[in-house]
Amino acid sequence: METVTVSPKFQVVIPKRVREQMGLQPGQKLDVVQIGQRIELIQQQPPQALRGLLRGIDTKVEREQDRV
Repeated sequence: METVTVSPKFQVVIPKRVREQMGLQPGQKLDVVQIGQRIELIQQQPPQALRGLLRGIDTKVEREQDRV
């Protein structure tokens, strides 16, 4: 686990080891999610990266008659 310090401007530096492992680049956008007392940073994915994500999913689902 790495420890970072919050600057007077409320900025933090992501440690080099983590940046390299995650492949982060300058200017890249991250989503900030608060879960209880925890903060998570999640890389934003371009829509093109999601192409084919649902390939092979079974679309034959039983539906109620009023939902057909």
